[in-house]
Formats: sequence, C-alpha cells, structure tokens
Amino acid sequence: MTNNENQQPQPQPVTALQDLIAGGVAGSASVIVGHPFDTYKVRLQTSTTSSPSNAAAFGGVSSLFRGMGAPLSTAAVVNALIFSSYGESSRIWDEWFMGSGSSSSCNDSVNNNNSGNVQEQSSWKKPFVCGSFAGGMQALVICPSEHIKCRLQIQHGVGCKDHIFKGPFDATDKIINSHGIKGLYRGFICTAWREVPAFGLYFATYDCVKNSVTKLILGKDDNNDGNNQTNNSISAIEQNSAHQWMASALAGGFSGAFTWAAIYPFDVIKTRIQTTPIDTPIEKRRIHYIYKSIVNEHGIKFLFRGLGVTLLRAFPVNAIIFPVYEFTLVKLTEKGIGNFNKNSTYIESTA
Repeated sequence: MTNNENQQPQPQPVTALQDLIAGGVAGSASVIVGHPFDTYKVRLQTSTTSSPSNAAAFGGVSSLFRGMGAPLSTAAVVNALIFSSYGESSRIWDEWFMGSGSSSSCNDSVNNNNSGNVQEQSSWKKPFVCGSFAGGMQALVICPSEHIKCRLQIQHGVGCKDHIFKGPFDATDKIINSHGIKGLYRGFICTAWREVPAFGLYFATYDCVKNSVTKLILGKDDNNDGNNQTNNSISAIEQNSAHQWMASALAGGFSGAFTWAAIYPFDVIKTRIQTTPIDTPIEKRRIHYIYKSIVNEHGIKFLFRGLGVTLLRAFPVNAIIFPVYEFTLVKLTEKGIGNFNKNSTYIESTA
C-alpha cells in the first residue's frame, strides 16, 4: 500500500451553526416523544390522591401535550448549550491535565462513525466534571421554561377555577408582570441541584456504556468477518455506522434512566416549589421546608412518586437524543450545510 492509502480520512470540521441545528433537531425529537410522559409525571407529583384525575378531567388526551410549547421553544438552545458547554470544558480539561488542545467531546462520535477505533476514557472524572459544568449552564436556561411548563400541566380544562393561563406566552407575561424575572426563576436552586450532578452522571455513564457496547459489537464483527474484510469494506463502514448509532441509543437510554433514578427526589421537590401558588411566601417554598412537608404528610416514598413513568419516559427520550444528533450532524457535514467558516476548528487533532 502507498502512504496515501494508509492515511486515515481527515475528520470534518463541525461549526457552531451545525451544532445548533443538530442539537435543535435532537432536542425537538426528544421533547415530542417524552412530553406526554412528563405531563403525567407532573400530575402524579402534585396530586394528593393515590392517582391523578383522568385525562378527561384535564381536557382530554390532548392535555398530555399541554405546556409543550415552552420546552419545545428552548430545545434547540438547550441542546446546543449542553453540547457546546461539554465540548469547551473538555478542551479546557485536556489543556490543563493532559497537555493537549484536542477535545473528546460528544462530537467525536460523529468522526468515529467512519472508524473502527473505540476511544478509551482514562477515567470517569473528565466526563463527570465537564458534564456537571454543562448541567449548570443548562439550569440557567431550563428553569424558566420548566416553571411555565409545570404550571400549565397542572391546570384543568377551560372554565375551571385553576385555569389561569392561556398558554406559555400568557403565563410568562403574567408572572413577569406580577413577580418580575425573578419569578420566572422560581425553583432555580433546586433545579441546579438536580441538573449539575445529573449531567455529570449522565455523560460519565454514557461514555462508559457506549465504549463497552461498541467494543462488544466490534469484537463480534471481527470474529465473523474473517478474510472478507477487504471485499466488504464499503458495507463494513456502513455497518459500523449503524453499530455506532445503536451503541449511542443503548448508552443514551441506559444513562438517562440511571441518572433520573439517582436524582429523582430533587425533581419532586422542584416540581412542588414551582407549582405552589405564585404568592407563596419564600420561607414556605425552600427546599428543606418542602422536603419536610412532603415527608410528614405523605412519607418518604412520595419523593419517588412518578419514578416509574419517568424511567419509562427516560429510556426512549435519551435513546433518541444522541443518535439523532449524530446522524443530523453527519448529514449536515456531508452536504456542507452550515459550514460557513472555512477555518473551523477540527473536533479531533489532525496532527
């Protein structure tokens, strides 16, 4: 073979616009799939009876999609923020602790779709720390939209006494007029307590599971391919891409479900804080006060109420995010869509 034949194909640069588009598509897909489960979860968390009222009491099956506008409108921003924050913090980590300017961010999996190599993680510390940083950044964006979403989700049908808001924009306008921007950020501290450790666990678990699944799949393929690797090189590349996305789906689903199970009590407390009457005094919506009131009234088990439907929602939602993100990014890169900067930085070091 010549030197050119031995050279690996150069990874394609990923621009901020491509990251935004791919993150938006993935985030929108996850919101559409998961929102009905989320609505039922919120109703479980806020109901004082053994089970919430049936869908008809809230306005029919369509009420399960109530409040979807708020998270859907921020899906692109939130997912772009997550991936870019994780990528940038990964580069800083490499520069400080590894003496390298390259990054092993989530976008690396896009470049790895055309390679059989599996990146080894030196430890769980990097994805945990960088993921926690991304979670902190997300909390700043997601808190207002979740506040609006939760208030809309617990409203009953038109004509009922608690039907105060007509939609997300009306709710935002009324809350700002009565309590200012600070009112939109009600429950921020509890949101941060949920998001920061959650995303640290999420990315650390995702990397570990994806690497293990990919090794397992590629190991089986190596045993089955035998001497047919050269003749089937094109189909092998396509099959490897499918395996990478399959590994992404399994890793995303597992890590999402595991993370929710670990931090779920914070989500119950956050929902209670954000759905208390808007004029509730601050001392009655602190984390400790809400925790004690829930435990004293319903017992410790109530802090895990709705966990089953949350895990049922978490696996498909998180199994969709990474494959859709990576697939969209590959297609955008192949077609040159959004590649407005010729001097874009490569995701991996090309040295």
